[in-house]
Amino acid sequence: MSATKHNVNTPNDETHLQTLLTSRRISVLNFWATWAEQCKDMNEVFAELSRKYPALQFISIEAENFPDVSETYEVAAVPTFVVVKDTKVVGRIEGANASGLTSLVEKYASTFADEQHAVPAATHDLNTRLKALINSHPVMIFIKGTPSTPRCGFSRQAIELLAESGVKYGSFNILADDEVRQGLKQLSDWPTFPQIYVNGELIGGVDILKEMVSSGEFQQMAPKEESLEERLKRLISKSPVVLFMKGNPEVPKCGFSRQITQLLTEQGVKYDTFDILEDEEVRQGLKSFSNWPTYPQLYVNGELVGGLDIVRELVQQGELQAVIEG
Repeated sequence: MSATKHNVNTPNDETHLQTLLTSRRISVLNFWATWAEQCKDMNEVFAELSRKYPALQFISIEAENFPDVSETYEVAAVPTFVVVKDTKVVGRIEGANASGLTSLVEKYASTFADEQHAVPAATHDLNTRLKALINSHPVMIFIKGTPSTPRCGFSRQAIELLAESGVKYGSFNILADDEVRQGLKQLSDWPTFPQIYVNGELIGGVDILKEMVSSGEFQQMAPKEESLEERLKRLISKSPVVLFMKGNPEVPKCGFSRQITQLLTEQGVKYDTFDILEDEEVRQGLKSFSNWPTYPQLYVNGELVGGLDIVRELVQQGELQAVIEG
C-alpha cells in the first residue's frame, strides 16, 4: 500500500482551499508546522489514511501560512486534525494521536458510504450547488484546469476569447470535482466542456463563444464590468442591514462572527450577510474602503457601524435599535 500515491491536497491559497472544501461532502484537514517534530510521523499517517479512504477529501494545511484559516478552525497547537462535513466541523483530534485520528476517519468514511444510498437527496443537493456555482459570477466558465493553466485546447481557446472580449468572469476547474463535472452535463443537457454561462444561462461551448465574440454579440450580452469600489458600494447597500462575516449565520467560521450573529438575532434584527471567505477581492477591498481592518463588519443603510465590540456596546446601552432604524 505504501507504494500507492497519496490522496492529499495542498491548497495554494484560501480560495483554493474553499474550492477543495466544497468539492466533497466530508473533508479531513491536517494543520501542521515544519518545526514541529511530532507532525512528521502524523503527516505519514495522514497520507496513508488518504490512500485507504479515497472517497474523503484530505487537505494538508501548513498552519502558519494560513493564520486566518487556523483561527477559523480554532487551531491552538500542531498537529490538529479537523473533520468537516457539509461545511460544519464534526470532529477534531489534537496532538500526535494516530489511533484517535484513524478511528475518527474510519467513522466518517463509514458514514459517507452509508449516505451514498440516499440518491434523491444527494441529487437535490448537487443541483442546488450547481445552480449556486453557475450564478456565482455574471459570466461563469467551467473549464478543464484554470485560466492560468488550462488543461485542454478548447479550454485554452475559451480563456483566450474571454480575454480578447475584455469581460470579467469567474471559473471552475471541473477536473478537480467529478461530481460537478458529471452533474453539470445533465443539468445543462450539454455533454462537453468548456461551458460558458451569462447571468445563469448557458450560452454554449467554445465554438458558439467564438462566433459571438467575433460578431460582438457576446460583449453586448455580458454585464458591464464594475469597478471594485462600485461593487463594494452595491454590496454594502444591498439591504438596510448587511453583515460581512466569515461564514454565514447557520455556519459561522470564527468566534467573532458567531457572537455578532447571536447578538443580532437576539435583538430581532433582520439582516443580510456576505461571506468574505468566498471572495478575497471583497475581503481585502472592504478593509481599505471602510478603513476598518477586521471582520465582522456591520453596515446600516450603506454606512459602517463597526465590528463586534461596537455592536455589543450598542446592545448594552440599548442603542442598537435606534441605529438600525436610523
